[in-house]
Amino acid sequence: MLRRLTMSEAICAGALCLFAIGTARAEDPAAKERENVYKAAVARANAEYKAQKDACDAKQGNDKDVCVEQAKANRDKAQADAKAALKSGDAMANARDTKLEAQFKVAKERCDALSGDAKEACVKEAKARYGQ
Repeated sequence: MLRRLTMSEAICAGALCLFAIGTARAEDPAAKERENVYKAAVARANAEYKAQKDACDAKQGNDKDVCVEQAKANRDKAQADAKAALKSGDAMANARDTKLEAQFKVAKERCDALSGDAKEACVKEAKARYGQ
């Protein structure tokens, strides 16, 4: 027969689980290496994003908006790849979805330069192309 845990027992059990998970991960040198590679990739993606975004300052109007969205998309894709390398399985699907969403945002931003039926057709095509 099972009994209900008190709040303090539940908190202690949760803390023990977190400690056990943290200890197991800390002892795995491969996991530590993957985490270091992930952190380096994220830092590189953020640095590249900043450089690309700074380069967009020379542009104006919609060209600048597209440039900034492309920089964000490049960063998001790089971070998604890094996360996928850190984890597996679901992370690969998540990375694919993040990439598609980032590319959709760029395509949608490009559509902002258009108006009327052309803009609607552009957005519709972008939605179809990137599964949105």
